[in-house]
Amino acid sequence: MADDTPLDLFKQALTGASRSIAREPEVEVAWSADAPSSTGNNFRVPLPGRNLPVDQAQEARGFADSFALKLRHHSEGMHARNAPSEPLARACYDAVELVRYEALGSNNFSGMRDNLDAALMVRMGADPITRAQSKDEVPVQGALALMLREKLTGQEIPERAVPAVDMVREWIEEKVGSDFESLALSLDDQKSFQSLTLDMLRNLELIKEETDSGSDDEDGEDEEGQDEEEQDGDEDSAEGDPQTGEMAGEAAEGEDTGESETEQSSEEEMSDGEMGDEGEEGMMPVRPNRPWTDIPGDFDYKHFTDKFDEEIEAPELCDTEELDRLRAYLDSQLTGLQSIVTKLANRLQRRLMAQQNRAWDFDQEEGLLDAARLARVVTQPGHALSYKIERDQEFKDTVVTLLIDNSGSMRGRPISIAAISADIMARTLERCGVKVEILGFTTRAWKGGQSREAWLADGKPPQPGRLNDLRHIIYKKADEPWRRARRNLGLMMREGLLKENIDGEALMWAHQRLLMRPEDRRILMVISDGAPVDDSTLSVNTAGYLEQHLRRVIEWIEKSSPVELAAIGIGHDVTRYYDRAVTIMDVEQLGGTIIEQLAGLFDTKG
Repeated sequence: MADDTPLDLFKQALTGASRSIAREPEVEVAWSADAPSSTGNNFRVPLPGRNLPVDQAQEARGFADSFALKLRHHSEGMHARNAPSEPLARACYDAVELVRYEALGSNNFSGMRDNLDAALMVRMGADPITRAQSKDEVPVQGALALMLREKLTGQEIPERAVPAVDMVREWIEEKVGSDFESLALSLDDQKSFQSLTLDMLRNLELIKEETDSGSDDEDGEDEEGQDEEEQDGDEDSAEGDPQTGEMAGEAAEGEDTGESETEQSSEEEMSDGEMGDEGEEGMMPVRPNRPWTDIPGDFDYKHFTDKFDEEIEAPELCDTEELDRLRAYLDSQLTGLQSIVTKLANRLQRRLMAQQNRAWDFDQEEGLLDAARLARVVTQPGHALSYKIERDQEFKDTVVTLLIDNSGSMRGRPISIAAISADIMARTLERCGVKVEILGFTTRAWKGGQSREAWLADGKPPQPGRLNDLRHIIYKKADEPWRRARRNLGLMMREGLLKENIDGEALMWAHQRLLMRPEDRRILMVISDGAPVDDSTLSVNTAGYLEQHLRRVIEWIEKSSPVELAAIGIGHDVTRYYDRAVTIMDVEQLGGTIIEQLAGLFDTKG
């Protein structure tokens, strides 16, 4: 069209190329100011400048090419079923698979190779491998992926990562032996490639021998025939996407340091002043979503100290002017979504109001004369007059708490939609006479903060328990009118607010606040995107320390508490934690899902 800008024309060309590469006519490409991501056939790639600088255009092409290659050559269902349970092994497994399908493009198309290189350079900017100063600080998954890429495509390791890779190259080569050569021969066969990858991870001693359950044989001979359907249906499954939102890498720092002993020492050497202040994007945690298999039976949760924890109201974290600006930004981001969710919220309001309407008992011997039945008396004079009695339907006084995960992996569109959905729910339920409290949870710092400093000063006693400073945020109190708290939700858009998440203690905090309420019925709804993650805690306790505590808290609430608990998972499976839960793969579904969950709760016990 004549009115199309160069950016529009570039997007059209990018969409066409992606459809051709993926062999999928329904692919849609959209610009994103957040981390690049893919959900099914929808790709979000970095937005270039208006004048389309060559380097920025190539980065956008690189991410679009990578997502298209994944759609064509990768089965998420097969990938998830064969994934190892050990966190570090899983990180390597994901990273190696990304190398596989990108290598298929690089080896066949020179232009695509250049584009993928540009995307890799973007990922390198947030990869801790570029900042490693010693062998212990080198993330194994990052080094392994770059070395395999070098073998499969002949491309050199990026200059920024060469020093770190050289520190571990000899160790990796000694362990893997001829595994790289075997993987190169199975590049276009995901099933065989995965089997060889698991063998390589065993050689690296990242997988326990008993972890191999022979899943390859269970996939069945028809697995290849199902690949294309699985790509559409399983794109962002609970096991995680090796390169979506947290694509900052195969190696976002949240998982690297939290899961391996080799990286523990690097955290201990961090200077006091640097904790919590490093670049926020590079610190975004990757959700491990590991199974509950390595938890000791005598688990006992504790915290090293709670004197640095805080429970704080949203306005105390930034001034009024900034809150107004952040709220305006939130509204501008989700203008289209708000109208959709509002329609759904109106449907919820009608359902709730229907339960609160008064009802009538008919054919009574006394009460108000039932005018609708007078015709019967005229036609049958011997028939007695009919009366009706008005009665109120039982609708318990109710309070709802929305507990929103404010961790780094929620950054971008998920936290925006969570905020606006909570806003609309508060407004809707308030009109129905249901009180709403909106809470958020995160930590005050990355990698431990003052709690960790106190632990270091105390000589690093073993098994210290939770080792970070909690930050529990009150966005809206239950008795506070919606209009007064509305702008507080803009705080979730604030740069640097979202850090790590300790779900178990946050759940206990929200639950305790509900128990203090006078309402007859109390509902707690958690909005999260995966398992609890705190690098500092996980690096010095058992790997499942936080997850075990979360499970025990959930079990106690569901079995022993008067509080009704429900959860919504964004992109990660929370049904393995909560009895009443739903997982959504596209954040666009969040508003409607919250409404359906609430409506279901009111319908079942209203």
